Amino acid sequence: MSGRLTISDLGRKARDGLLSIDEMAGGTFTISNGGVYGSLFGTPIINPPQSAILGMHSIVQRPMVVGKSIEARPMMYVALTYDHRLIDGREAVTFLKRIKEVVEDPRRLLLAV
Repeated sequence: MSGRLTISDLGRKARDGLLSIDEMAGGTFTISNGGVYGSLFGTPIINPPQSAILGMHSIVQRPMVVGKSIEARPMMYVALTYDHRLIDGREAVTFLKRIKEVVEDPRRLLLAV
C-alpha cells in the first residue's frame, strides 16, 4: 500500500484541516457535525454524487417524561438526508434507529447488541 493513506492517516489530516480535494473525492456518505458550532437542528444537503448525509447537532438538556415525572435529559437531534432512488425509507429509518441505540449506549457497538 505504498503511497496510500490509512483511515487513521486520513482522520488525522481531516482533524488538522489538511485533506486535499483528491483525498475527499469518491465518498458515498458524509457525517456533518454542526453541533460543535451550536447547531440545534437542521437538514443537511447531500454532496453529489454521494447517496446520503447524516447531520448531528448539539447535545442539550431537554424535558423528557421518565416514569410519571419530567426530568431534564441530554438530547441530540440527528437528521438523515438520502437519495430515495438508492435508499428505501425503511432502511433509512432502521439506520437512524441503530444510530440512536449506539449513541444512547455505546456498549452496543462492542457487544453487537
